[in-house]
Amino acid sequence: MSQKSGGALRALRRANQEQLLSLLLAHGPLHRAELARRGGVSRTTVSTLVQDLLARGLIVQADEEPGAEVDGRARDLLSVNPGAAAVAGMNHTFNSVWVHLSDLGFREIASAGTALDPACGPAERITAGTKLLQQQLDEHGLRPDQVIGVGVGVPGPIDRTTGVVGVSLPGEPWSHVRAAEEFGRVLGLPVTVENNTRLEAVAEARWGAGRGVRDLLYFGLSSGIGSGLILDGRLYRGAVGAAGELGHVSVSRDGPPCRCGNRGCLVLYAGIPAVLAALRPVFGATTGLEEMLTRTAAGERAGEGVFADIGAAVGQVLANLCNLLNPERIVVGGELSQAGEALLGPMRTAIRRYALSLVRDVDVVGAELGLGARVGARGGAALILGETPDLAATLNRITVNRTAP
Repeated sequence: MSQKSGGALRALRRANQEQLLSLLLAHGPLHRAELARRGGVSRTTVSTLVQDLLARGLIVQADEEPGAEVDGRARDLLSVNPGAAAVAGMNHTFNSVWVHLSDLGFREIASAGTALDPACGPAERITAGTKLLQQQLDEHGLRPDQVIGVGVGVPGPIDRTTGVVGVSLPGEPWSHVRAAEEFGRVLGLPVTVENNTRLEAVAEARWGAGRGVRDLLYFGLSSGIGSGLILDGRLYRGAVGAAGELGHVSVSRDGPPCRCGNRGCLVLYAGIPAVLAALRPVFGATTGLEEMLTRTAAGERAGEGVFADIGAAVGQVLANLCNLLNPERIVVGGELSQAGEALLGPMRTAIRRYALSLVRDVDVVGAELGLGARVGARGGAALILGETPDLAATLNRITVNRTAP
C-alpha cells in the first residue's frame, strides 16, 4: 500500500469516527444498527469504529434502557463517555476568582474559588485561576490535554475584533487588556473570554431560572448593570461584542452625567450606589446594603419605596426591549435582586404599562443560582461545551486509556 493511499484510509477512518461521535453527541445513546443507518455505513464498519473508540475510552456502553422501538437483537446502547474530557469555567470578579470543572454531560467534577486582593493586577489573577484549575485536574486524575477549553469571565465589554477588554468600572484591572491572549499563553489551552454577566446568563439558562427557555433576557443589578441575551438558544453578542450594555441606556437626557459620556444612564438610578445614596439618609450613613435589603424585606416603607422606584425605571427600559426582542422570560440577578417582590412587582407593572399588548405579559423572575463568581464559572464551562466548533473532532484527538492500541 502506498503512503498516499494509507494516509487516505486514515483520513477516512478519522472522518467516520468523528461522524459516529457527532451522532452520539447530537442524539444521545444509540445502538450499532442505528449508528450504521444514520451514518450511511455498514454495520461491519461501525463495529470496527466502535471497538477502537471503546478501547480509547471515548465511548461507553450506555446505562439507560433502550426504548421499545430498538431492535431486540441490538439492544446494547452506546454513548459518548462523559468522563472522557472536561470543560472549565473561570470567573474573575473584583475580589475573587472561581474555577468550575464539568464533564461532557454538564455534571460538576470540581468547583472552588479563592479571594483576591482587589488591588492585584491581571497577571496575579491569571496565576491564581491557573493554580486552582491545575489543582482540580490533579485531584481528579485529568490531563491538560483532556480539557477541551476554558470559558473565562471578566468584568467589562470585550471587543470581539481585537480581544481587548473595555472599561467597565473605575479601577477595573482588566481594562485595555488582551485577556484571551494572556490567558491562552499561561494556560496553554483554548480560551474563550466573555463578560461575566453573560456567563451568568448562560448558567441560568442551563441550570437556573431560564431552563428550557429559547429566548431569554438575563440582567444583573449590581454596582453596574449588565445583561446577557440568549436568543434562539444561543448567546447573542452583537457585531463587535457590545450587546447587553443595559446600564448605559439613557432614561433621562437631562439626567446627571455618566462616566460613559452620556447623561441619565440607568445605572445612575438603579445601581447599588444609587440605592445606598437613597436609603442612607433614612437608614443611617453607615448602613450597608445587606441590612437595607433585610429591613426592606421586613416591610420598612422607605426601602419599599426606593425599590419601587428602581423597579419602575428598570421596567420601562425592559418594556422597550420586550417590544424589540420579545423574550419569553426575563431573569433578574445581582445583589439587588435579593429585594424580591419589592423590586420585581413594580418591574412587572411598568412592563405591562409600557410594552405592547402582545409582549407585556413576559415572565419576570428572580435568578435561582445565587450570587458570586461561582455562577459565572459554571456558565463559562457550559459555554465551552455549547460553542466548541467541532466537538467531535476535538474529542477524537483524545485517548483516555493510554494503553489502547
